[in-house]
Amino acid sequence: MKRIKSHKIVLLDRIYDGYIYFEGGQIIEVSNNELEVSETYDYSHDFVLPGFIESHTHGAGGCGFLNSDVKDIVEACNTHLKHGTTAILPTITTASFGEMYNSIKNIKEASNDNPNIIGVHLEGPYLSKKQCGAQNPDFITKPIKDEYLKILSDFPSFIKRWTYAPENDLDMEFTKALTNNNVIASIGHSDAKYSEVKKAVESGANLVTHLYSCTSTIVRENGFRVLGVTESAYAFDELSIELIADNRHLPKELLNLAIKTKGVDKVILTTDSLEIAGTDIKKGSMNAIDFIVEDGVAKMTDRSAFVGSIATSDILFRNVIDLGYSINEVSKMMSHNIAQLLHVNKGDIKKGYDADFVILNNNYQIKDVFTLGNKIKEK
Repeated sequence: MKRIKSHKIVLLDRIYDGYIYFEGGQIIEVSNNELEVSETYDYSHDFVLPGFIESHTHGAGGCGFLNSDVKDIVEACNTHLKHGTTAILPTITTASFGEMYNSIKNIKEASNDNPNIIGVHLEGPYLSKKQCGAQNPDFITKPIKDEYLKILSDFPSFIKRWTYAPENDLDMEFTKALTNNNVIASIGHSDAKYSEVKKAVESGANLVTHLYSCTSTIVRENGFRVLGVTESAYAFDELSIELIADNRHLPKELLNLAIKTKGVDKVILTTDSLEIAGTDIKKGSMNAIDFIVEDGVAKMTDRSAFVGSIATSDILFRNVIDLGYSINEVSKMMSHNIAQLLHVNKGDIKKGYDADFVILNNNYQIKDVFTLGNKIKEK
């Protein structure tokens, strides 16, 4: 058994001064008791937090998740790990069924030796062409039962989240298939109206993908205002919201407003990062959509929309700390809240939870990272 010593252990509701004991990848005890251990890590003056959880990323370190081999998938996940992401759902963008299926297969294989990969997030292909953003419209379609049932059947418990447009799921058959298989039904790239969001929520949808990015807003019908996905996200208590906190997709004023309005317990911070995150690459392509890096964000070459962020989790953390939220609150939005939706024993420092930790200095820079009790060798 090993332990971490710190005056600043970040729990959900307070800062704790004591020890974290862990063994076999799990936390055994959080206390001031003096137990026999084989090793002590002394971080007395550093913050010790639950490891960050990223459920929406397309890659990092120059490697992506769509049409990638196992080696590249591992490299992308390891890049995120160095930036504090101890649990990750590689995200697969809209592509042909064969490409998406094979990408899931490769990520599943990569997860065999990389426990920080806890499943997959599919972003498409059942999206709105009107709200496709940087998703390739050539492959966007309404839900195809044979295809999604094959994925859910062939990869049981591995598909953790699926982003879709509920207005294309009129009978809610797809939504119910997701919730019946314990998959987070996440509304995104959607032009839905309030009534359509309501049906999805009643069928089990509980998350909105990157709010304000490719989510519909208020329109007028015969003079009457009708709410879109953006307003519905606030109207339904059942819905959590995902926010890209890179200070580019949302200006900090809007980011702050969204958090204040929805509440810390219902916010999940994400990078939505491209494969160039953590690199100096200035241009590239995501599923045949060319992009350039400009003003700290990846844009389509015609500058009509953002393609994705180049942020890593530690950057998000500092951005939201700078808004004035407490370290406990930001930790919740980085780890605890998505862990609750995923039903995993992560996102908190307490007995029985996974020994995933991020060590931050007083400037909130990464000092060390532990995954399942193992300290990673590179920062």
